[in-house]
Amino acid sequence: MIWEPKYETMERDQLRQLQLERLQSTLTRVARNVPYYRKAFAEAGIDPDDFRSLSDLSRIPFTTKAVLRDAYPYGFFAVPLREVVRLHASSGTTGKATVVGYTAGDMKKWASLVARVLVAGGVTREDVVQIAFHFGLFTGGFGFQQGAEALGAALVPASSGNTRRQIAIMQDFKTSVLVCTPGYALHLARVMEEMGVNANALNLRHGLFGAESWSEAARTQIEDRLKLTATDNYGVSEVMGPGVAGECLERSGLHISEDHFLVEVVDPATGEPVAEGEEGELVITTLAKEAFPLIRFRTGDRTRLLPGTCPCGRTLARMARVSGRVDDMLILRGVNVFPGQVESILLEIEGTTPQWRVVLDSEGGLDRATVELEVDENFVFDRMADQQRFLDTVKKRLTSGLGVGFDVRMTEHGSLSQEEGGKSRRVLDRRGA
Repeated sequence: MIWEPKYETMERDQLRQLQLERLQSTLTRVARNVPYYRKAFAEAGIDPDDFRSLSDLSRIPFTTKAVLRDAYPYGFFAVPLREVVRLHASSGTTGKATVVGYTAGDMKKWASLVARVLVAGGVTREDVVQIAFHFGLFTGGFGFQQGAEALGAALVPASSGNTRRQIAIMQDFKTSVLVCTPGYALHLARVMEEMGVNANALNLRHGLFGAESWSEAARTQIEDRLKLTATDNYGVSEVMGPGVAGECLERSGLHISEDHFLVEVVDPATGEPVAEGEEGELVITTLAKEAFPLIRFRTGDRTRLLPGTCPCGRTLARMARVSGRVDDMLILRGVNVFPGQVESILLEIEGTTPQWRVVLDSEGGLDRATVELEVDENFVFDRMADQQRFLDTVKKRLTSGLGVGFDVRMTEHGSLSQEEGGKSRRVLDRRGA
């Protein structure tokens, strides 16, 4: 099933024409109504009326999160505040929050785009959808609520946390679709096992997981332990929230809603386009947003565009799952390491859990990296020697897989914090603190 076949299966030539028309309209609107773009276009000698090709977009400077924060709270809005019916914001963990506004028209489009992702992931109006995202300024909870309502599925807005109650809701309400972060899905699985709940006795069929990067190893664990089919989805609060892209049941990449978002992949260091299929930083231009349109927004997320077509029948371009952030790369003794690589190795080791982080310290002018991890409570060490052997195994696997050594230590359960919306905090940098 395809939610909007008119757009999701559109011929590529027609799609490019639609993108160009919407881009021209968006550029005219921001040049008229957003002071930052009016000034940037004037300084660069850009006239929106001169755009005749999608390739002309490269003439426009990037929009960064720093610029959005400088305009806090409403400096990037393209409509009067009286036309805004919803406000959301990023977590603001690295500075001021980014405030995002939505008109009534934006809300309707948002709901439909999230419905696309739900349908692609196997959800129907017959399902009971349990959303275990935080409901608040974070866009994930309300975004999926709107999509489920547009689809006509039964919605359970369970919000985040209170894990045992989440499991009771799954049992009592006959939840068939779970929506949350992949890390929280694995946490749910662990608590279910501790409670003696048999996943086979639940009604779970599908799980849609996003808001943080995750590996194929994590997908395999989620599916094995929760007995469902897991799909990935992608959203960015600044450009809308969930609904930007999502996997279909072929699970061969995330279909991008190109009729609403024009995407580029660039070298994070130079800003130049990368070769086709090469990994780089995802850059997004909104094509139909009314309240908060963005031009060439640097997401900070690493991915690549996938060649070829998908057997599902959708003609929209596909992106690989996000492998991490361009700003969370660790350089340890000259070796580049991404948190996603650490996760892939850890989840292959019996006894580890998805609750882990890398802590960076500095001693005597040298950087030291330590992996802190929670061990499965059912994984019992009879002797201290067994525990040390386990830690040595983890250290060896990390060293051989990444080419650089880490210290490893176990932590108490529940000690590793999560950000709003259930996102895991993977790196704690204490150098210079």
